[in-house]
Amino acid sequence: MLKRLSKDIKKINIKRKTTIKDIANVLNISPAAVSKALHDDSRISEKTKKAVKQVAKNLNYHPNHLASALRKGKSNLVGIIAPRTNSHFFSSVVQSMEEVLNKKGYNIIMTHSNESYKKECDNIDTLLYTQVDGIIASMANETIDLNYYNKIKTKGIPLILFDRGENDLNVDYIGIDDYKSSRIIVQHLVEQGCKRIAHIGGYKHTRIFNNRIRGYMDALKTYHLPVEPELLLEGSLTIEDGRAKMEQLLQLKNRPDAVYAASDYAALGALQILQENQISVPNDIALVGFGNEPFTSMVNPSITSINQHSEAIGKLAAETFLEYMKAPVIKQSLNKKILDAELIVRDSSQIKG
Repeated sequence: MLKRLSKDIKKINIKRKTTIKDIANVLNISPAAVSKALHDDSRISEKTKKAVKQVAKNLNYHPNHLASALRKGKSNLVGIIAPRTNSHFFSSVVQSMEEVLNKKGYNIIMTHSNESYKKECDNIDTLLYTQVDGIIASMANETIDLNYYNKIKTKGIPLILFDRGENDLNVDYIGIDDYKSSRIIVQHLVEQGCKRIAHIGGYKHTRIFNNRIRGYMDALKTYHLPVEPELLLEGSLTIEDGRAKMEQLLQLKNRPDAVYAASDYAALGALQILQENQISVPNDIALVGFGNEPFTSMVNPSITSINQHSEAIGKLAAETFLEYMKAPVIKQSLNKKILDAELIVRDSSQIKG
């Protein structure tokens, strides 16, 4: 008997993937009995359960979660879409989400758009095919067309947006007050004596960057400072982009005395160019970033930045999803949870009189 089982197992191991039928054939029982044994059904004897689990282990059997999800209508999987992998903000948000979701029996499937609209669409298709119970996402910089996000809604699963989202989707959104953040930054720079403040912003079509631009421009008007097109630059907010935009600002006949970058990465690129040109920060040009990335406190001078409360955003996004899982019917509407902005003042913007 043992020899026969061993021979059967060797044959099956040649296959690419073991199925419940393979286990049933080895033990000469029905696939239904194998399934029940794997799920510890009380109608199956302990002896059979032990035999089934041992053969499953020997055959390196792994359950087909997709098939199980199709049968049950629930996968206990949550899809996450983040724009970048190299950002402490996004990794911290996701880690916070995962901690909350794991405690409630959910696992995450992590995807990255790398700021690409096409990759974002591919990610959505993959997550929907995997039968995730919900999707928590932050939009790519390139995303203008919302059809793919509407596709998620038509599937009847909850969509929660964080950091970057659009009101037109009428779903839950968790983030900080971007408009107010810009006003706080400009106020701080004015208090340091700055009068010609430039802004390296993100693309206007993305709501959060548009809000940051509006906050910047309105704050300038409040303090009777010039609102000049040459001082407002849009871009991808990478380190390379920050370098390029800072070089552009330095070529102006009338240079700025402060630069507010809408990401810490762009601020770091700007700082590199300023230092390469022997321009004193903050005495010649003050600098403020956005995101409170860990490196902002490590570089010299340390970079003033906005704390985006990443852990709180992740926790709220996960809890919002879990609330939908309790509801008999999922009906979403525009529901914003906005956290207060917090400016972390460091050496790059503290001008000594």
